[in-house]
Amino acid sequence: MYPKIGSVCTSGILLLSIATIQVCVSRPTHAEEASPPTMNVNRCEDFTVNGKGDAAAWESAEWVTLNRRPKGSHDYTSRIKMLYSGTGVYVLFDGSDRKLTATMNEDFLDLWNEDVYECFFWTHEEDPVYFEYEISPLGYELPILIPNLDGRFLGWRPWHYEGDRKIKKAVSAQGGTNESMAAVTGWSAEVFIPYALLKPLRNLPPEPGTRWRANFYRVDYDDRTSTGWDWARVGSSFHEFKKFGTLVFQ
Repeated sequence: MYPKIGSVCTSGILLLSIATIQVCVSRPTHAEEASPPTMNVNRCEDFTVNGKGDAAAWESAEWVTLNRRPKGSHDYTSRIKMLYSGTGVYVLFDGSDRKLTATMNEDFLDLWNEDVYECFFWTHEEDPVYFEYEISPLGYELPILIPNLDGRFLGWRPWHYEGDRKIKKAVSAQGGTNESMAAVTGWSAEVFIPYALLKPLRNLPPEPGTRWRANFYRVDYDDRTSTGWDWARVGSSFHEFKKFGTLVFQ
């Protein structure tokens, strides 16, 4: 309930103040204005990954830039491409760098604590379960399935991870070698994730018109500081899956 106005002049001042307050309260932040992104994913025939992304199939996919996250200090480029076939999905990661901050030499370790590329696929929005994949500059990987129940989540390792269920992967370095702490100008990773591994997730294999929610990340640890990049902007956790972007299979 507004106070009684004693004069025209006072009324004008009060109305101006109310309008100013309304503008300050209702104006969305930059993060709120940005809608989750959408990416069209083209179909291809299966091909062999070599970590360089030089297969002819990649010519039909556009580079998509990952955005540096707040407080990040490393001014590196980070980008991805994606394709799908009748048997699985392909992801190509690429970014500039100065040093491969990577010492872990086994799969299924906490790779996110060193230089890493990551992708998350949430294939069916009625199920709070998604697939997470991480790969290091040394070619070590972390494929896990994540049940996320009201913010409580933990990764589960694949069973019978072999044969047609096993991911195909390769990495390459630019301006140096794929060795621990090597000086480089950048590094790339190329992966093929078979649908057979993603069972029993629903809404796969994708067909033209199928939609998945997804996100792509990078973390770099040069100079004892970390910088992160994401495709769909999330908050403090990469596991805010309801903020993921959308993949539209063509």
